[in-house]
Amino acid sequence: MPQRTIRDVIRDQHILTTSEESTVRQAVRRMADTRVGAIMVIRGGLLVGIFTERDALNRVLAPGLDPDTTPITLVMTPEPRTVSPERPLGYALHLMHTGGFRHLPVVDNGRPVGMVSVRDALGSELSQFERELDDFEHIATSL
Repeated sequence: MPQRTIRDVIRDQHILTTSEESTVRQAVRRMADTRVGAIMVIRGGLLVGIFTERDALNRVLAPGLDPDTTPITLVMTPEPRTVSPERPLGYALHLMHTGGFRHLPVVDNGRPVGMVSVRDALGSELSQFERELDDFEHIATSL
């Protein structure tokens, strides 16, 4: 199980947020510009929701909503699961796995401080796993 803290994972991360007054188009443009799959929605500096690529597909495009006029609050996930930056990465991965989502907002007293995603969370753990697989395959072929 990964031993890094979430604070380690988000250390150099740029926090991507949007206000609850944003439209879907505005939020999606910011996501595309920064090449991320989710954006946190805030009110008064506090997290109120999350909007993801899946939301854009399933809650906006599939039902035929207009992204230029649809408010982000209509299609975001309100009050998403969150995690503290002091928790271990393994805890966040467990939450994402059991919850069936790929992005987990990191908050400190309700204020967004980062986002853990399956992709960036597995950086060094994935490398270590690949090394262990190579070692295992080497041992297996030697036997």
